[in-house]
Amino acid sequence: MHRRMARDNYGRYMALDVRYEQVAWPDLSGAPLVVFMEGWVDAGLAASAAMVSLLEATAAEAVIVFDGDDLIDQRARRPIAELVDGETRAVTWPTIQLRAGRDGAGRPVAFLMGPEPDFHWVPFAGAICNLMPALGLSAAYGLGAFPAPAPHTRPVRVAATSPDAERARNIGVVPGKLEVPAGIGTVLELAMAERGIPALGLWARIPHYVAAMPYPPGSAALIDALAEASGLVLDSSNLKASADAALQRIDGMIAASEEHSQMVRHLEAHLDAAEGNPLEVGEIPSGDELAAELERFLRGEQP
Repeated sequence: MHRRMARDNYGRYMALDVRYEQVAWPDLSGAPLVVFMEGWVDAGLAASAAMVSLLEATAAEAVIVFDGDDLIDQRARRPIAELVDGETRAVTWPTIQLRAGRDGAGRPVAFLMGPEPDFHWVPFAGAICNLMPALGLSAAYGLGAFPAPAPHTRPVRVAATSPDAERARNIGVVPGKLEVPAGIGTVLELAMAERGIPALGLWARIPHYVAAMPYPPGSAALIDALAEASGLVLDSSNLKASADAALQRIDGMIAASEEHSQMVRHLEAHLDAAEGNPLEVGEIPSGDELAAELERFLRGEQP
């Protein structure tokens, strides 16, 4: 059990327990930790699909299982009941796990997965930071995806966040100051920086007009970026095959609408001219504009 002291709004300290059970003891010396937790922005389901692919390819199995009662609002993320002919057989609880597997070269890699905690983010981040050296983990890499003014006809760009500015700039960053709602990944990045643990967030830019549907090109781009940043041997060929098919379907839908064809041509011209700004922050449409464009694009048709 990990115990963390947290300060409340009145400056008093109270003990908070983040309970977990270790169920396996693999050798994880030098392994990176890949983080994706459900609940925060994941345009095109790019990060979740990338994580599923990684878990399958590495044959990852549970090492640490966190007690959901400490971290998860069971009414917001209800457990699943198994009923057979009216007989209540079991309840499956939402859980947060740290799993481990091996990459294509047989090297160890760990994954932090499950629902984003509803409670106790600071103690949870502290528990993860304590587990990193205890398990021999070397660095953390977060996965994410967000809607952006990017055309599907161009390769998906991946941008980075990190407390280490130089580390993030090697991939691509948002210039200037930007204030956005934070996910648990941001809290983990900062907590790890305080402990001297390298942490990097990888974010795929998903075309805003397909952000509400699965977008395999984004998943493949995240896996390729993770492989390059971490040195892991990872195979994204299955996602790239799905990406080719998805892009062909989107091409057909775009071609059927002159309005959307013009939109894509505009995005292509803007992207080709926008050097040095991977996220194109100054040109991102408002939330209302994105929603309206999504509604027009998806009305009556989906790939």
